[in-house]
Amino acid sequence: MVETKTGVRTGAVPVPVRRPLGDWLRERGSGLMFLALVIGAGAGLGAIAFRWLIKWATLVLSGHADYSATPGAGHPWLPGWGSWFLLLAPVVAGLVYGPLVQRFASEARGHGVPEVMYAVSERGGRIKPQVSLVKTLASALCIGGGGSVGREGPIVQIGSALGSTFGQWVKLPERRLRVLVACGAAGGIAATFNAPLAGPFFAMELILQSFTIESFGAVVLASVMASVVGRAVMGNEAFLSLPAFHLHSPAEFGLFAVLGVLIGASGVLFSKVLYLVEDVCDWLWRGPEWLRPAVGGLLLGGLLLVLPQMYGVGYPVLADAITGNYAIGFLLLLMVGKMIATSLTIGIGGSGGVFAPSLFVGAMGGTAFGLAAHALLPGIVASPGAYGLIGMGAAFAGAARAPITGVIVLFEITDQYSVILPMMLAVVVATLVSRTLSKSTVYTTKLRRRGIDLEASHLRGSLPDSTVASVMEELPRTLPADTRLREAADTLAASGHDVLPVVDSSGQYQGCVTARAVAEELGKNERVSDTVGQLAELPDTVSSETKLVDALEVLVGAEGSGVPVLTADETELVGWIRHQTLLSSMRTAAHAS
Repeated sequence: MVETKTGVRTGAVPVPVRRPLGDWLRERGSGLMFLALVIGAGAGLGAIAFRWLIKWATLVLSGHADYSATPGAGHPWLPGWGSWFLLLAPVVAGLVYGPLVQRFASEARGHGVPEVMYAVSERGGRIKPQVSLVKTLASALCIGGGGSVGREGPIVQIGSALGSTFGQWVKLPERRLRVLVACGAAGGIAATFNAPLAGPFFAMELILQSFTIESFGAVVLASVMASVVGRAVMGNEAFLSLPAFHLHSPAEFGLFAVLGVLIGASGVLFSKVLYLVEDVCDWLWRGPEWLRPAVGGLLLGGLLLVLPQMYGVGYPVLADAITGNYAIGFLLLLMVGKMIATSLTIGIGGSGGVFAPSLFVGAMGGTAFGLAAHALLPGIVASPGAYGLIGMGAAFAGAARAPITGVIVLFEITDQYSVILPMMLAVVVATLVSRTLSKSTVYTTKLRRRGIDLEASHLRGSLPDSTVASVMEELPRTLPADTRLREAADTLAASGHDVLPVVDSSGQYQGCVTARAVAEELGKNERVSDTVGQLAELPDTVSSETKLVDALEVLVGAEGSGVPVLTADETELVGWIRHQTLLSSMRTAAHAS
């Protein structure tokens, strides 16, 4: 007799048990794909609602659907005020969204993406359900009231919160809940920018920071569904309508490399200014947090009076710059102004993204570079606007260090395939410059300042929280330091290891010697009387109390496939640990999760 899950006894042949819907969603790959489609549709609808709210908030607070298209104009509902209403628009918006964020979801403050990265890395993908609604309202009011921020950070957080809420409702395991969060992020990016390719790469490169076939398939489906929903309502036009740009000479590739260096450094500078201004605001403010956006809004309003082009996201200003409507000096002023305006908006407790501002910074700096290059080399540089377009991708790569996303999203939102090669060059150069100048990105800096290292967290998510002592193997045969190389080669071949520890005459650990080092020395047919003590190298120390995640870092940099394990006081050899051991632990931990 066989007993089924329902408790009914059958005959000798087991009767297949029909799994309930919840089990299918939680355990089957097809169930995950279905959830990805649902979240993609929800993220698409969320993006539509968010853009609609921004439009109406901007219309109410400025009197225009997009004030940056008519900078300096007066509010039609406030005749006689002229542009002085700009002083109050951020204050009124802050009085509404400040208490809303403080009371219901403090995570909605700031630019959003770091909070999602933290939720995926440290909280198993869990995000409060109310974050979607609060972030939508707060960011729409902030941008509509003149906040110089973007909408990609909010839509990422909105879509991710939707994915997390739905995933928790169906009780997904953490491994799949993280994927569903990434699906929400991908769907939000895809719908709001009409960029179905950029959505998945943004999610994989920045949110999950890893690649598996299952997760990639899920975020692609979510992105496709969100794009279908978005296009059904908002159309299928490129996000930015720009004239076609073309390369005039192969010599321009050298200029694009220089552009990558300069704009990549500008992206890093933008990140530094952002957190510097935020620190200054934190230091100055002593009142209640709910009032901070309104009081700080007076400073932002003063800046908007001087430079009204900073109102809101600013895509019309960006398009005007690339099409050649501004002089070099004004472009540089806009570039610096955007850094300060965005930093001030975030610093006073505003809610919005930094992706669009980084594109703005790159467009201004790139176009200014293109105009200067055209003036100096008119026979080589024909389209200064192309440099502004490529500068957008380079600035994002410098700030966020996401080169794949930078290339793809710029191609999709501009529909400019003709500059894809120089864009790839500039983005890669900008990424290298960013790595050289800064350890963190515009997103990870916020987490590092809280003591959170995403790279280490990612490793810890794959390894059990235990020490080397729990998985170390028996110590292989040691080589005395005076062992001749020919004898050492025979010992290494018989041991089954490509590296062995070396000890002196008293048994003290001297380092390790690899089979490759011995073979290379013997291959020279010289000094064959040398000993292994002369070839021994000392790898980074691993003790029995070392965490597995830290041991993995040592193994990655080690010459051979394993390293010796010492006692906690690092005075005696007690065991051995190999790559294969840690990989096995990672697989076991992944299956257990």
